[in-house]
Amino acid sequence: MEEPFLTGTLMETVRFYYDPISPYAWLATKHIARIEAAGVHLEMEPVLFAGLLKAHGLKGPAEVPTKREAMFRDVMRIADAQGLTFKGPPGHPFNPLLALRMCLAMNSLTSRRRFTFMLSQACWERGLDLSSPAVLAQLAAECDLNGEALQVAANTPEVKQQLIEATERAAQAGVFGVPTFSYQGELFWGGDRIDLLLRRIAGHRIDEGRLREFLARPALATRAL
Repeated sequence: MEEPFLTGTLMETVRFYYDPISPYAWLATKHIARIEAAGVHLEMEPVLFAGLLKAHGLKGPAEVPTKREAMFRDVMRIADAQGLTFKGPPGHPFNPLLALRMCLAMNSLTSRRRFTFMLSQACWERGLDLSSPAVLAQLAAECDLNGEALQVAANTPEVKQQLIEATERAAQAGVFGVPTFSYQGELFWGGDRIDLLLRRIAGHRIDEGRLREFLARPALATRAL
């Protein structure tokens, strides 16, 4: 899918924080057209999910056995309801570093977008191993991109630093998981929050003053760790 052609009026931007390690990021990619139909411009922002977890002192759902099973049961239910084929990667979690760096190594945002969507589809629908350089080169070729050149660029210190900085910026902005959508500084976490994102784009807002007042209330109990 090509990026919208911008003319005249500057379009508002929705930033899509993404790591192919998340099956929910895959599911979210199936609804991008709905977001763009609201008259906004979508920007892909590859980030390292593991880096976000580290920044916030969290564990991923796949690192907690009961959450891991519940998550993939949930993903398979959603995929079935949406008529999608779920295969999943050969193992999970896997190392997405090279894939993410290849995304960042692209000068063309249109190419980045096409390759990003290909990564999710290949991983979760075709069952391919995104930690394999050979697989990533093949997927790049399917997007009419030079996979070998992208991998060379992806392994440069400059591109490695880009991913570190992109992840740090995301964490500082409050992003703690993927997929997350950001619109006018407000975050919407999860592929199941797209309807709420669309309501926000349409002008519906919560009472920010009431939220701040509630968040300022003291805790009435604490949990022993």
